[in-house]
Parts: sequence; structure tokens; C-alpha cells
Amino acid sequence: MLLDIEGTTTSLSFVHDTLFPYAAEHLGDYVRRHRNVPEVARLLADARAYAGGDLDDDALVERMRAWIAADQQITPLKGLQGLIWEDGYRQGHFHGHVYPDVPESLHRWAQAGIRLYVFSSGSVHAQKLLFGHTPAGDLNPLFSGHFDTRIGGKRDADSYRRIAAQIGLPPEQILFLSDRRHELDAAAQVRMATAAVLREGVHGPFGPHRTVPDFTALDLPGTPEPMH
Repeated sequence: MLLDIEGTTTSLSFVHDTLFPYAAEHLGDYVRRHRNVPEVARLLADARAYAGGDLDDDALVERMRAWIAADQQITPLKGLQGLIWEDGYRQGHFHGHVYPDVPESLHRWAQAGIRLYVFSSGSVHAQKLLFGHTPAGDLNPLFSGHFDTRIGGKRDADSYRRIAAQIGLPPEQILFLSDRRHELDAAAQVRMATAAVLREGVHGPFGPHRTVPDFTALDLPGTPEPMH
């Protein structure tokens, strides 16, 4: 099973009203304090190259804040956001939000032998931080792997082909869950099974894709019934 995060396991509001503003607010100070750390320096160089100009750090920070406001899926920006959020999690400024049905469902599926993977525009580091700091505890041990935009865009069918190859299963044996029609369409192009999760604020149409209100509505062969 391949899971999207934003709008699927985690509320849109947590990402847009908590994580994004936190990264934007702390970005300038973080860059000033860590610009010489090799990982940060590499991400800044990649972001500067993506911006297409010889921007100084202050101008680059403002450009990245604009990218955050526009929810642009730019890989070096996502890497920097993950590092900033790590500080926030460690200082207890917030916890990773997951919907109430998510922890129990993940445990149930993992116990049934279903391998669980994540594909999100957020960096793998950010994914692990979110699932490692939930009110239900650390959910990371339930996952077999994580993918971010380094493997390709979420609307690119080739990304799902590469993920299937890395997982080592035919695409037909992988179920992808998301709240975005274009992502589901891309996965379906390589013959992955798909389902749209209709959390609050998520509306169709989703065309040929199956729809479920939450994870407990997924009837998967060989899994125990959800707890109520």
C-alpha cells in the first residue's frame, strides 16, 4: 500500500496552517545559523540554481517564502522545510497530526502482512518527523519505505513505475491512496490500484477511482475487521 500524506493521513489544515507558516517564519533565522552546515549549504545551492539567478541569502529566503505561499513542490525547499520542522518537533512547538482512524488502520494492515509505503511531496525526512511525533506515538516502524519528489513528480506516471520497481512488486499489486485526482490518474496509468480518500474539504469527481470516507472503509482481503 502506497499512502499520500496531505489530505489523506494528515489534515490539510495542519500542513497549511501549522507547518508551512512555521517554516516561513523561521526560514531566515535558520539559514543564517546553518548556512555553513554542508547539508544546508547544498540545499541552498540547489534552491539558488532552481531560482535561476545569483541571489544572495536574503533574496533567496524571500523567494523560498514565495514558493511556500504558492505551495510549490520544489525539492531543495522541501528539504529545508524538513530541517526546520525537526527543530519545531524537538522543541515541542507542535505534534504530527494524523486522523484518528490512521494509527489503528496502519497497525491492522501491517499485522496482516501488508507492506506500507509513503509517497509525499514533503521530503522523506519531513515524512519521518511527522509520523514519528504523532499523539499515537512513533508510527515509523510500521512503514517499509518512503518516497519524495526525488523519485519524480506526483502527477508523473513514471514516478509510480519507479516506485513499483523499487518496492519490487508489479504495479497491479500496489494500492495507492490519495485525495488528488491527478495523482490517482498518474498511478492508474501504470495499472496501480487506486482509491480516493474523501476527508473533510475533499470533493470529486474522481472518475473511475474508488472512493472511501476514511481508512476503516477499506475492505482488504486477509485483514481483520476495524475496531469500533
